Amino acid sequence: MILIDTNVALDVIQKREPHYRASAAVIDRVIRKRTQAALPAHAITTIHFLVRRYQNQEMASQVVDWILARFEVAPVGRTELIRAQSFAWADFEDAVVAAAADALGCEVIVTRNVRDFSGSPVPAFTPEEYLLDTSG
Repeated sequence: MILIDTNVALDVIQKREPHYRASAAVIDRVIRKRTQAALPAHAITTIHFLVRRYQNQEMASQVVDWILARFEVAPVGRTELIRAQSFAWADFEDAVVAAAADALGCEVIVTRNVRDFSGSPVPAFTPEEYLLDTSG
């Protein structure tokens, strides 16, 4: 199982170039059930907020339903937050992602901010690196 960071999901939802193609290819693997994936719980609330703000409530609800039908949810609770604090990273949100991925037993975090995960217990790859590593 992989954990997809919020930035990769938003690349696809917002069609952000030049990142859209690789991020969409990773998510396509999930949709086609070639890869099991999770999103951290807090990513789903962030996505809902952004879609509601720039689209509308109905679209935000549809996006959340779509996500929940295709992805596992990596819980973020007290244990993960305490673990994230222990990492003492500059970016707490990235530490929470790493702690959630580790707690769920993910093999990889797919993110565009690989540098921010240098001390992660779960290795981080860019979408391009992940696609190359798993293409065979």
